Amino acid sequence: MQVKLRGVVLVVVTAALAAGCGGSSSPRLTKAQYEAKIQADGKAVQDAVNKISSGFSAIKSIAKEVAIAEVEAKKAADDLDAAADAVGPLVAAGATATELMVAPTLIAAAWNMPGTPERWKELPPTAAALLVEFSATEEVGLDALEQRGLEILGARELVDPPRFTRAAEEVGMLWRVREGMQGLLAAMLPPGISLIIEDVCFPPDRIAEGAKDLHALLGEHGFLQGVAGHVSAGNLHFLLTPNFGEPADLERYEAFMHALVELIVDKYDGSLKAEHGTGVNMAPYVEREWGPKAIELMWRVKQLADPDGILAPGVVLSRDAGAHLRNLKSIPEIEPAVTKCIECGFCEPVCPSRNTTTTPRQRIVIRREMARQPAASPVLAALLEQYEHDGIQTCAADGTCSTACPVGIDTGALIKELRRAERTPRAETVALRIAQRYGAVEQVARAGVRGGHATARVLGDRTVAAIPDALRRRISTELVPTWPASMPPAAPATLPPTARTGAAAVYLPACINRIFGNPDRLAAHPTLPEALLAVSDRAGLPLWIPEDAAGHCCATPWSSKGYARGHAFMARRTAGALWRWSDGGALPVVIDASSCAHGLLGDMAAALEPPARERFDQIEILDSIAWVHDRLLDRLEIRSRVGTVAVHPTCSAGHLGLDGRLVAIAERLADEVTVPVSTTCCGMAGDRGLLHPELPQSAVGDVARELDGRHFDACLSSNRTCELGLEQVTGRPYTSHVLLLEELTRR
Repeated sequence: MQVKLRGVVLVVVTAALAAGCGGSSSPRLTKAQYEAKIQADGKAVQDAVNKISSGFSAIKSIAKEVAIAEVEAKKAADDLDAAADAVGPLVAAGATATELMVAPTLIAAAWNMPGTPERWKELPPTAAALLVEFSATEEVGLDALEQRGLEILGARELVDPPRFTRAAEEVGMLWRVREGMQGLLAAMLPPGISLIIEDVCFPPDRIAEGAKDLHALLGEHGFLQGVAGHVSAGNLHFLLTPNFGEPADLERYEAFMHALVELIVDKYDGSLKAEHGTGVNMAPYVEREWGPKAIELMWRVKQLADPDGILAPGVVLSRDAGAHLRNLKSIPEIEPAVTKCIECGFCEPVCPSRNTTTTPRQRIVIRREMARQPAASPVLAALLEQYEHDGIQTCAADGTCSTACPVGIDTGALIKELRRAERTPRAETVALRIAQRYGAVEQVARAGVRGGHATARVLGDRTVAAIPDALRRRISTELVPTWPASMPPAAPATLPPTARTGAAAVYLPACINRIFGNPDRLAAHPTLPEALLAVSDRAGLPLWIPEDAAGHCCATPWSSKGYARGHAFMARRTAGALWRWSDGGALPVVIDASSCAHGLLGDMAAALEPPARERFDQIEILDSIAWVHDRLLDRLEIRSRVGTVAVHPTCSAGHLGLDGRLVAIAERLADEVTVPVSTTCCGMAGDRGLLHPELPQSAVGDVARELDGRHFDACLSSNRTCELGLEQVTGRPYTSHVLLLEELTRR
């Protein structure tokens, strides 16, 4: 099996390329200072990044070990040569990737991306980072590569000694920073600035010379002088940041493009495009690069294949020498939650609605188009009408997009804001009354589920499903849920009895686990509350369920739907109860649904007044994953194991940083653990997957195909509605990891 080593070296280059800019005396900026500097003067970004070496190579692959080091250059003129001197031996030693990251990227990452080192916030603006990767077929080979890397780095002046690690979380974080570099830099730009990402190719043996020339050309025209690239292929990337609303900036941009073409084509006989597509920006210059004879042949082929010119007109071939200066895309400001988006699309692969309506990027693009339209525009009217379903109602608002976004943009926050704006006073009042009578609502919900199953036993599931379908057509698909074939039976009307005396923690069963029982195809008992109580008792850490637990909730159902008054009421009620139940924070509180734990730890505090918030912050809240992994596992005797399990870490578990611990629990219970590569949010989003069943189908369809034809002894997750949606799409009964743990530790 191929064993891989990933090494990441943070090479801090603090000397400027411009003479006289010393490294050690560079100011260390806070976030506010850094952003204020850039807002005050667009050239501040250039000043921060023009010290960066352009000559680092980058050959990207997948691996597992990280090496971190920091080096400080002594002279401005030595930056590029020092960088090339460091990279060459590393590549010769077997490095399969050496990727450049710049100080503004690291600073922005530290303020926007979870898991990044705090010390990055105070890096000198002149710093740069080099990500280095090694791979080998066995551990011994990895050790040898590590030793060689240490020898190479040890011969250079480093701020910190090189540190190697194979921690998957750190490796993933560093690659997320590298891959989100353009987005991180763009987030620091002032409003109205466009971001154009370009790449060119030099002859590989002239890359250092070409990098210096490109660096100088960018500075000459007032653009960011940070370039990064793949030296072995002669490929360099850079950013252009014009404000197309300013005529002078348009002229500056045009002058740069002409000068760039002369540099690449005339001086180096290089390529105007490398990894990126040609696009409208380079189309007017294709003939300059290839010559009129070659272009005429291309046009003849184009006319044969596309006589009407309807396939990507003007994108590669264009007879319009000024095409790149017309129909320029503006970037109007929209809601603050998303206005920094550069439309890179990193969010799209993880979005639950990606296969059915719109993605976060598309939701933002449409909002910007709305902002461009005048008030009476028929285009605006059509967009508003279609956006209600495609943009607002089919958004899971789960925040998964923020984990993929380089600057943590949560499009779900925008959607929640839009939902709040739609709520009428009457709707707010109804939602508040539901919150005030939530204990009775739970009883009605259980009765409805119980009645539905009783009817299905007589008339069949299809007949039962047809009833809400008819109501949805007559009333609203936003108010009446569907009845899926995977609808679980109702939970017992009462929770198991427990004792307060001697309890190690308070246990608040989530409302979804007070309403829904186990999957229909599995045994009705033990229920999830019964199972969690049992394993906690076996570990010597008994739990106590308060007698008045019913009627309390994490308040997420109200916040996600945009009901501010209902959310505030339920937040106050539950926070007060948690304080009382935990004896003023003396006992931790365990929650058995990851989305509910996430709601308590995420949104609830913001809905509380300062005194209540201070009390709430003193309460330790633990998801069932953390409770089992951190407190119970080492105290339990696992008496047997199953062969194979499939695991679906929920988006909430990911937000809480618990997805790895869920997999670790599964690895203690099974010989083989499978987490499908396509795993993202399941799309249920509470009851939204019941209102829009196409949402979980879009989100989990790829998972179902990955699992198709394979046998699993159990399918595990940590959230009941997610498990319902997973069963609905995959046809496999998903349950809480706690149920399997209880079975395998049963005496």
